[in-house]
Amino acid sequence: MTDTVSILKPYSREWLLSDRPTSRKQARLGRAYVIWRRFSENRLALAGLGIILALILVAIFADVLAPHSAVQGDLRNARLLPPGSEGYWLGTDDQGRDILSRLIHGSRLTLFVVVLVAIIAAPIGLIVGTVSGYAGGWIDAVLMRITDIFLAFPKLVLALALVAALGPGIENAVLAIAITSWPPYARIARAETMTFRNSDFIAAVKLMGASPWRIVLKHVMPLCLSSLIVRVTLDMAGIILTAAGLGFLGLGAQPPLPEWGAMIASGRRFILDQWWVAAMPGVAILIVSLGFNLLGDGLRDALDPKEAGQ
Repeated sequence: MTDTVSILKPYSREWLLSDRPTSRKQARLGRAYVIWRRFSENRLALAGLGIILALILVAIFADVLAPHSAVQGDLRNARLLPPGSEGYWLGTDDQGRDILSRLIHGSRLTLFVVVLVAIIAAPIGLIVGTVSGYAGGWIDAVLMRITDIFLAFPKLVLALALVAALGPGIENAVLAIAITSWPPYARIARAETMTFRNSDFIAAVKLMGASPWRIVLKHVMPLCLSSLIVRVTLDMAGIILTAAGLGFLGLGAQPPLPEWGAMIASGRRFILDQWWVAAMPGVAILIVSLGFNLLGDGLRDALDPKEAGQ
């Protein structure tokens, strides 16, 4: 009798959900499909994904969407106009600059900070954690003590100290946040590595002559990625708030760059009378942070091995 698996139409729902995949490609696509189905059942997670996609689109098409310049204003005719004014939907600041245009262009800086911090911090944490968990012994002790030293200080305080030493600026702020963000990722990667470093498949790879570095790179790190992706996504909100805090203190992006934290700092003098100058960027930070948190929660539920029945 012909095996029913072999006659399934490729890329069909039955083909993707088959419990006997005939190729590695089918197995990977099937797992991705199951994860997406579980993720799409969470409406809050979809809302978070929508917010992040909207942020990305706004950042890409900022030059088209912004009705005015983000750095030039009209001090004579457009200073501190309230929301709803003609041509200025969200009002203007003390320099006569359109707040909506500054928020739109500021989304680029927000994405720049978030993506760059993730690109720097996540690989460092993954390498440190997997090497520490797989090697064990004195290597594990040394790497974890270094990690503990970083974890002993509050992230914002350590970032403030680093930026104060490096000097104000968006690049130095990104570097400082990245340096203070990798220890939790190292902890997660180490914990994941220690759960399967003595597994049978690792022993089989050793018998085939694979070196420790190959085992870590090809077999250990991929198994840690799902947990790391979830943690990085959940940390995005904290990264945004840290960057906004540095900008508020004048240690992040420098004027006239439309960084949301710096916009709040410039508007704090008018918080009682012209509340919109500080409130609008604050609302933007709140919405984007909420979007990343909702997305992270959805990814955590979708990628949870217990939830997946593994």
